Formats: sequence, structure tokens, C-alpha cells
Amino acid sequence: MEKTRFVFAFLFALLLIGAGINHILHPAAYASLIPSWLPLLATNYFTALVEITLGTGLLFVRSRPMAAAGTILLMVFFLPFHVYDAFREHPAIGSTLLALIRLPLQFVLIYWAWFVVPKAR
Repeated sequence: MEKTRFVFAFLFALLLIGAGINHILHPAAYASLIPSWLPLLATNYFTALVEITLGTGLLFVRSRPMAAAGTILLMVFFLPFHVYDAFREHPAIGSTLLALIRLPLQFVLIYWAWFVVPKAR
């Protein structure tokens, strides 16, 4: 089971690091998800830094529990933004269908982050 946890942690790490890099390379793609009262680029780059840091933390057994907890908090934090996006006329993700599919996917990601934490023996 520990090998499975490692593989899932590694894959989730790649997902988070890739998402963080995407925030840096394509900040305009996230602009419509960021509330107008927040500084656009600073918020986007901060999110990128958080995702890359959490993803890196998932790679190491010692930091994995803390990184997984941070990832769960991040996914819960993102959920209201995704709900808002799903019910807009033109969702940032491209279509209402994709935006609606993304909602339950957030819960899959939350479970995934919980799953990768090594369990006490």
C-alpha cells in the first residue's frame, strides 16, 4: 500500500507543480477566477507559489502530511470560486459542462490528498 501511496503522491505532486507553472505561464487564464478586490497578478503568482510548494512537499515522506493538509485546505479554498465559475454565463474553464464536472473533481482531489498521507502503523 505504501508504494501505491508514493505513486499517487508523486502524481499529485506533478499535478500541483504543473498547475503552479501554468499559473506563471498563462496568468490570463485565471484572471476571471480572481475576485476584483484582489491584486490580479500578485494573487495569481502567490497561488502558483503555493501550488509548487505543496507539490514539492508531497514528494518527500517527512513533509507529505503537512503538504497534504495544505493541499486539502487549498482545494477547499478553491471550491467556492469553482462553484461561482460553474454558474456564470461564460465559465473560465470554457463551458458550463466542464465547470460542472470540475465541482465533484475538487472532492476527488481532496480525497486524493488525504489518501497520500502515510498512515501510522
